[in-house]
Amino acid sequence: MKSVAIFCGARYGRQEAYRQAAEILVNKLVERGVTIVYGGGNVGLMGAIADRALACGGKVVGVIPHALVEQEQAHNGLSELIHVNDMHERKQKMSELADGFITLSGGAGSMDELFQEIAHKQIGYHGKPCAILNTAGYYDHLLAWLENAVNEGFITQYWYDQLVIERSPVELVDRLMEAII
Repeated sequence: MKSVAIFCGARYGRQEAYRQAAEILVNKLVERGVTIVYGGGNVGLMGAIADRALACGGKVVGVIPHALVEQEQAHNGLSELIHVNDMHERKQKMSELADGFITLSGGAGSMDELFQEIAHKQIGYHGKPCAILNTAGYYDHLLAWLENAVNEGFITQYWYDQLVIERSPVELVDRLMEAII
């Protein structure tokens, strides 16, 4: 795996564990020479992952819509910052640049990005792994919903099993790398 898109919040969340897990995850990815692709902002978890990757000597590519340059404070210290017209182009460009996807704690934007990539994998647009880091049980309710969707026949067990889901950032990176091989 040469690059991974990380979907995460433009806020830190209430628990320090979210930032700590994000930084550990990025450390492990950079150690393996993986380029980080993300939303291009310098706030919240987005800023934290970019800063950590850069501090570790990693390559970081940000993709930011013109309308969010001020709101998300476009990160000026990145290896590359790509400006796009809108959120649709942001997601498309991030998907093109990434060999896999990791969703950290975040809000509606992170969910939009995650579910687009899951849907695209299901319909055959790509075969890239999709991962969820469930820090401090943040995604327990989402995972329960997904399991219910399987139980009710709206998602097959096969597609649910395609998700890489871990609470540990180290284990998530290991499993994601195995999913590529």
